[in-house]
Amino acid sequence: MTEENLTCSFCNKTRKEVTKLIVGAQKTSICNECVKLCIEILEEDTVKARKEKLYSGDKSILNPLTIKEELDRHVVGQDKAKTVLSVAVANHYKRIVQPPIDFELEKSNVMILGATGSGKTLMAKTIAKYLDVPFAIADATTLTESGYVGDDVENVVQKLYANANGNIEKTEQGIIFIDEIDKICRKGENTSLTRDVSGEGVQQGLLKIVEGTECRVPPHGGRKHPDQQTVKIDTTNILFIVGGAFTELENQIRRKQSGGMGFGSPLKDENEQNYLEHVKPEDLIKYGLIPEFVGRFSMLTHVNKLTQEQLIRILTEPKNAILKQTQYLFGLDDINIEFTKEAKQSIAKKAQSLGTNARGLKNIVDNVVLPYQFESTEMRRNGVSKIQITNEVVDNNADPVLLFKKTDAKKQQNK
Repeated sequence: MTEENLTCSFCNKTRKEVTKLIVGAQKTSICNECVKLCIEILEEDTVKARKEKLYSGDKSILNPLTIKEELDRHVVGQDKAKTVLSVAVANHYKRIVQPPIDFELEKSNVMILGATGSGKTLMAKTIAKYLDVPFAIADATTLTESGYVGDDVENVVQKLYANANGNIEKTEQGIIFIDEIDKICRKGENTSLTRDVSGEGVQQGLLKIVEGTECRVPPHGGRKHPDQQTVKIDTTNILFIVGGAFTELENQIRRKQSGGMGFGSPLKDENEQNYLEHVKPEDLIKYGLIPEFVGRFSMLTHVNKLTQEQLIRILTEPKNAILKQTQYLFGLDDINIEFTKEAKQSIAKKAQSLGTNARGLKNIVDNVVLPYQFESTEMRRNGVSKIQITNEVVDNNADPVLLFKKTDAKKQQNK
């Protein structure tokens, strides 16, 4: 059998019908589509095995070291926060699968302080996927007290229920991540008429579900009304992780650490030290979180602002790295796209200057490659096999370097 007549040994598709055909010993072969299917089957089996271990009481899946290793595959840096999260999650699910008989173990809810785009959401999402438990994200700024316009605090539980495909048992063992928690702080310690009533009201509402309560949520979302069917969810075993930038609190701690209390006090090590690592529960209360709410988050940690080197690593190293995703999409059109070292540095610098950290990297990369994605089919027809993105492309919208199949020579193409 000639190479042109080879077919996939699994699906019998010919070389022309698939993007790639990998040939092995004795003319056996497998196509890229079947490779992808095999990977999906193996991943499903791995997740199923983890789930069986989790709910059978096998503590190997709940080893903090194993959880951190999984986080390391997806998140660059933030070792302190990863360690705290790994221990908290392990303890939380151990208390579910093997509860003590003669006393009660409290939940290990987690509060993460630090700048936007530093990995808080990604860490929570990664752990939920690793354990195969439902996961929901909420923005604290959209939440309101019951009876006011906006999202009722119980809507976060409804989101979890929806993501668990309506399975109540799974919902009651899921993870909820609430971001921007610092935006619902009351204004100062004084609880008089000048306090931020809506912010404190949201905290009080969240406190109930964080502590553990039976709440009734509409199965299809929206606000509850008297004649509406509802589903009862017990939040006792739901793990809550909250995050916030707490920028002003960091400034307060910085001035305190610098030895001055005034607004114009000198600041030291401004670019080197993360002052949020010094935050204590009493600082959070002074900042405007109610004591009862702070008390329900026994695990307090922080994330650091990402360095340029870490932002570059985020582009290439994690399992779902941004440049890997971009290269895959271009690969579907048989085009290889390459980013030079200088281009990666320019992308990282842009993210830093915008203050978006890792959250802004994908947007920057997408904007850089957008013109070439738009023309990728035409490029392939014209024989382009490789696009090289340089720092000039990132910084000045210059033309990329193109490599053509026929001539194998570098050419420039006007956009």
